[in-house]
Amino acid sequence: MTATRQIDITYLNGPDVQRLGLTDNEIIAAVEAALDAQGHKQTVIEPRVHLVPESSAKGHFNVLRGYVKPLGVAGVKVVSDFVDNYKVGLPSEMALLNLFDPQTGMPLAVIDATAITDMRTGAITALGAKYLARKPSRILGHIGARGTSYWNVRLLDRLFGFEEIRVHSRRPESRDAFAKRLSRDLGKRVLVTDDWESCVRDADIVVDASRLPQLEPLLKTEWIKKGALVVPYGTMSAVELSLTDIMDKVVVDDWGQCRKGLPFGALRQHVDSDRLTEHNLHAELGQIVAGVKPGRERDDETILFWHRGLSTSDIALGHALLTKAKRESIGQTLRFA
Repeated sequence: MTATRQIDITYLNGPDVQRLGLTDNEIIAAVEAALDAQGHKQTVIEPRVHLVPESSAKGHFNVLRGYVKPLGVAGVKVVSDFVDNYKVGLPSEMALLNLFDPQTGMPLAVIDATAITDMRTGAITALGAKYLARKPSRILGHIGARGTSYWNVRLLDRLFGFEEIRVHSRRPESRDAFAKRLSRDLGKRVLVTDDWESCVRDADIVVDASRLPQLEPLLKTEWIKKGALVVPYGTMSAVELSLTDIMDKVVVDDWGQCRKGLPFGALRQHVDSDRLTEHNLHAELGQIVAGVKPGRERDDETILFWHRGLSTSDIALGHALLTKAKRESIGQTLRFA
């Protein structure tokens, strides 16, 4: 048997991630750098795969894999998505991220990625708006109150400083608690609405983070005003097929995860029916961040940004946490070999 040197890995649990406390600016910067790397073709993003133990309506696991060359790290994240977890006092989404040395395959870290999933989703939503929304956007309409929703609103408000924030979700108790938390943390009033229309009609930025058990077109195309940015990313679609008809540009985070032949996603029906194809797609967000393709060019452009979730965003935030943890001596060292 060949002798090998001792291998240790870093373990960052949930409390460690909380103690490290990545700032809004650190989160946005890490994810934006990963998008820039993607736009310059310095990443590998494998389309996610799914494990469905019983039925997708009950819950499933997503497995995301990627490599970010400028960071010198590869990673695999497994994240669960179980709709009714609130009934047993658990978050709907829980995740683990494994980081590896891409030159040797040596494991580097295991990180509680539940918070990472929320933060990176919010950062992608916010960065999409940075490049695709009108600069004077003042009204946000946000559907959904899941874990990622908080970071959507928080990071969007960091960039835009909204005059009005409207939120809605299926359960009154969740939307009321969501608005209360946002109001406290953002230091401004957050309006709770009783229905989808009053939340999104005529908003400058519309985010659909709903969690539906099945396809249901609850977001009506007629409510979207000219010049708005619409960001849907639910597993089950809540938009009408006509939504893409009013768009001047459609942008995705990664076409490989949006193309035909894959399950789930807010625009899955649009892809499967050829309303959205690789040929009429405007760009991937990374191409816009890298300056390869233009983002918003006119105030009157109505734009749709569909994101499925990037493994590279998880890896970038995991790397940022690992770097900060080593600097601040936080986390546990575990013997691997």
